[in-house]
Amino acid sequence: MDVAIKTIALLFASNVFMTFAWYGHLKHKETALWIVILISWGIAFFEYCLQVPANRMGNSVFNAAQLKTIQEIITLVVFSGFSVWYLNEPIKWNHLVGFALIVAAAFFIFKKW
Repeated sequence: MDVAIKTIALLFASNVFMTFAWYGHLKHKETALWIVILISWGIAFFEYCLQVPANRMGNSVFNAAQLKTIQEIITLVVFSGFSVWYLNEPIKWNHLVGFALIVAAAFFIFKKW
């Protein structure tokens, strides 16, 4: 499998873990904060086990700014699905406009000038 595809797949998977670590507790506000923090740290461990190799491998085909941009776009995609599916919070038109502007920014980062 191509290194770029492997990198993107690992970043996508790591983002699922990261999103649950950062936002999953919002559905469980009755749980003590210290417990939520420990659970989030545990989830984040698995996120790092995917993200660090993805960035190390991906740096052979992408520069750091490109890796960060890929990560941010994946974050928006994963978070949008998570927000609707898990948190039952809709994505509104203004969110989509903001996300589109971030995707447009990717054009300038990946464009060879």
